[in-house]
Amino acid sequence: MSETFYVYILATERNGTLYIGVTNNLVRRVFEHKQDAVPGFTKRYGVHTLVYFEHFDDPANAIAREKAMKFWRRKEKLAKIEQTNPTWRDLYDDIAGP
Repeated sequence: MSETFYVYILATERNGTLYIGVTNNLVRRVFEHKQDAVPGFTKRYGVHTLVYFEHFDDPANAIAREKAMKFWRRKEKLAKIEQTNPTWRDLYDDIAGP
């Protein structure tokens, strides 16, 4: 069984500050962001809401996608979020389970 990798976008609020990351454990990583467990950008700016994610079977493809998305214009990032999550709801509960 192959491992799954994720590229994800967190936001402070609708149209707020955005953060793009990559991980092999989306539930754990988003939980860490929500708990401010790791110093850095998301802790400093309160970026805790999971608004978008994609999955990959290969870490190289996930990392390449993350790097590409970081170079997108803000307008493109917002459009990508709106495409699958038009209400900007927190997707964490969907992935974390009961």
